[in-house]
Amino acid sequence: MATLHHRAASWGSGRSELLPRGHRVGGWVVDEPIGAGGWATVYAARPAGRPEGPEVALKVMPTAGLAPRQARDVAEAARREVEVGRRAQHPRLVRLLDTLVLSAPDQPPLDGAIVLVMERATCSLRELLATGITESEGGRIVTGICEGLAHLHRTGWMHTDLKPENILLHQDGEVRLSDFGFAIELSGTHGYAPPVGTPDYLPPERWRQPLGEQGVQVRATADIWALGIVIHEVFAAGVSPFPGATPAARSAAAQEYAEGRAPLRMDNAVPEFWRAMAADCLAPTHAARAVHTAESLLERIRAAAGQPGRRPPRPRSRFRTGILATLLALTASSTTAAALWWPRDEDGFGQGPSAVRVFNAERECQDREDRASLCSLGLAKDPRRPYTAENVVATRVWHGDVLEAECRLRDGRPIIDEADLHSTVWFRIRLPGTDAESTAWLPAVRTRDRPELPWCTMPS
Repeated sequence: MATLHHRAASWGSGRSELLPRGHRVGGWVVDEPIGAGGWATVYAARPAGRPEGPEVALKVMPTAGLAPRQARDVAEAARREVEVGRRAQHPRLVRLLDTLVLSAPDQPPLDGAIVLVMERATCSLRELLATGITESEGGRIVTGICEGLAHLHRTGWMHTDLKPENILLHQDGEVRLSDFGFAIELSGTHGYAPPVGTPDYLPPERWRQPLGEQGVQVRATADIWALGIVIHEVFAAGVSPFPGATPAARSAAAQEYAEGRAPLRMDNAVPEFWRAMAADCLAPTHAARAVHTAESLLERIRAAAGQPGRRPPRPRSRFRTGILATLLALTASSTTAAALWWPRDEDGFGQGPSAVRVFNAERECQDREDRASLCSLGLAKDPRRPYTAENVVATRVWHGDVLEAECRLRDGRPIIDEADLHSTVWFRIRLPGTDAESTAWLPAVRTRDRPELPWCTMPS
């Protein structure tokens, strides 16, 4: 299945032209492709006639040219997504806004394609893992995942494909579980799924489960196992708790552990509380895992946070939201309003600046002591515009320079450095040698520091 809203690293030549920019799909106008998978292509789109309207994601699932069985599989996946969207609505599940089937006899590749219209997210957890996550931010994200998973299980559904690609983060930083094409409805204690899945997140017993007429028997503890992997990845910069260079090797290591032939070794970067929770989720058998439900894990997190019955990250109050709206309204007529960025965190309007050290991935630039122009790095004026010469301030920085960062932007322009590290996160920094009001933007891939800073948001 395609992962919604995840910007693909590469793009097939034919697939990206399936829906060109400006194409009308129902009440939506296509903007650009933002993701692709085996069964679907995802596009950003806006309401027709309202280019300033909120962006959505169009998940287009073609059926033309498929064998009958493949077409049925696509239709069934779409049906499950619609069913979950209709029956299990929750703030921690991505919202389904509309569904339609394209009729385009003059365009055979599009004719009969199923389109799911969903809310647009900022990035996937997988993208965020590439930039590094602080402990407090990781705790908030895991709490949101548990909230979504607990609700899904309460309503009688299993996700069956929980992984960072299918965990989305929105502009406000809130978590949404997505991609329910493999979701199954539980009948009592179990359900049946096709013999497919993402190997890195399948529990050990799944590999030995016999295939019957209805598929492979699956229980809710399979989601708990996947949750344990995700928790470890959140605090270990995307690293799996099971060693191996390939998914097959990591799956084999997980089975060795489950059969008692290898211990569970977790990264030292995982904090003690989350290490214990991940270990419980990764109990080697279904029976040992069954006592750790998504609901009980959520209560455990709340109890540890000292907020029983409440979600640890507090929502913004109406008072605070009102202040922010008033401030934005007052600045709307200003010539600089479009460049206004507002820092935000969970507990107030922001913190003081933090030091970040500039990092240049080019080894020859790391070893130089002079400030050679060929090793200088640019700072962007606008982190959402292309990172080109006209969007770079005059001030240059070099490897090892220490800058003052005020806040972080989650959904800036994707940047890939010389070491192929990818990130959409940017730091707003104070320009060195200028007044305090002068700022610019440093891509997160240009530093290895991950300070506890509030998120910057851009007024709509």
